[in-house]
Parts: sequence; structure tokens; C-alpha cells
Amino acid sequence: MPGQSSVAPFPTNGYTIYEFTGRPSSSTNELARVHTGVIVEVKDVHQAKIAEEAGACCVLFSQPIHEGISRMPEPLLFKEIERAVSIPVIVKIRIGHFVEAQILDCVGVKHFDESDEASAADAENFINKHKFKDSHFVCGCRSLGEALRRIKEGAIMVKTQGGMSSITGHITETLRNVRSVMSDIRYLHNMDENEVFAYSREIAAPYDLVKETRELGRLPAIHYAAGGIVTPADAALMMQLGCDGIFLGLEIFEYPNPRDRLRRMIEAVRNHSDPEALARAAFGFGPA
Repeated sequence: MPGQSSVAPFPTNGYTIYEFTGRPSSSTNELARVHTGVIVEVKDVHQAKIAEEAGACCVLFSQPIHEGISRMPEPLLFKEIERAVSIPVIVKIRIGHFVEAQILDCVGVKHFDESDEASAADAENFINKHKFKDSHFVCGCRSLGEALRRIKEGAIMVKTQGGMSSITGHITETLRNVRSVMSDIRYLHNMDENEVFAYSREIAAPYDLVKETRELGRLPAIHYAAGGIVTPADAALMMQLGCDGIFLGLEIFEYPNPRDRLRRMIEAVRNHSDPEALARAAFGFGPA
């Protein structure tokens, strides 16, 4: 991104990966690990180990308090999870709560998720992510304009989300929002260059990022989907629509044999264009 970290796509093994320049090499390596895959929400060391063993590219650490609402997790438990797994650990913080980010930054957290509207501390003012020089932020979106506003604030990953309760299995809102973002990107990509400035005003997004999105033909950040994704077919659907990966919520651990369910979801993401592989992943998957 101009003036921040530049994002350059290049093909590898059929996927598009992003090279983030202007970051320390260790951070770049961790970003490369989550360019595509499955990120699993966990609340303790045991769940984090299950997610890693199943093949998750990353875990999202959160501690729900009541009816899905969460606050800054216990820093000590983060350190325990960090020591227990070799994959990156993202920590969920409340929207706009920059002091939570400051505290966690001091104890070594480098990956933050600022996307949970149910736990927003300040829904009008998001964290200025550029102040956290070596950290990476994940933010949620439901439209192209919202995604680009979060990227301008410093988000390195956006997740297009719908209803965030996976246990209900309602993928409809997530599907609608993913299709909307992808449709708007295609519309922008085919737009005359002279129309881009007016379109950026229409969607209330920064002109430089709208222009960059038009040139890339996709978001200038890692793009995941979240909400209501509960079967291998759901996971493959998000991937075939153009997402880089998916988030799975804590509900996955409420099913019998969560390790096997996670492994099948991850296989579906890795083989999302292969109907035979998807059939194998779905065979005996159990109730959604």
C-alpha cells in the first residue's frame, strides 16, 4: 500500500500469494503461512493443539464472556498457547480499544483481530493500526468500501463476514456479503480509469486503494470469509468465490471428534476445486 506496506501478487501452486514488503522477515514469513488456509478460533491450549494437529494455518485466541461478547484475553494464557503451538496466534480485541492492543503488544502479541461487532468498545473509531509498527491486524467487512477503509487504517487481512454464530449454520449473510465484495471488485476492475475517483467517493473508500484494487483485480490484502461456514461444501464455496481462506468459530469444538471435522474442513479448502476430494471430505462428516 502506498506509504505503508506494499502488496505485490505473484502466482505459486495455483494460488495467489502476497509479498508484504517493509516488514521484518519473521513477520513476512508468518504472513506467508496464512496466505491461504483455515484459521480456527480457540479459547485454550488444548483447542489450539487440536487445531494445529488438524492442519490449521493459524489460531485465533479469544475468551467469550457472555453470549459471544469477549474482552481482552488473559495475557498469561496467550503466552501458554504461543509456547504450545508453532503456528501464528491471533488475539481478539475489542473494536476501537487501542489500550487493549497496547497491553497485548507489550507482552509479545503481534497479530490482532479487531472485527467483533458484538464486542465493540468504540464502533465509530477503529484503532490506528499504523502505530503498531511490527503488528498485523485482521478486520471485518461487509462491503468493498468498508474493507478498503479498514486496509487504509492498517489492516493486513480482512474477513468478509455475515452472521458470526457458526452453530446456526446460516451461511446466507456471509455468502451475500462475499458475493457483493467480489462483484464490486469485478465491476471496478472493468471500470474506465476516469470513473475511479467518482466511484471511490460513492463507496466512501480511499482513492489510492480503490485504484490499487482496480489494478490488482482483488483486494490489496489477504481476504478470508467468516460466519456460518460449517461443512466442507461451505468451505469450498467461499474458496471458489475467490476468498483466500476461512475462519471457523469455537462451535467446531462442541461437536464429537472436532479434530476430524477440522481436518476435513481444511482438506476442503486445500482441494476446493476438486469435486472428488470434496466428496471424500464430506463423506461421513456428520451433522452440520
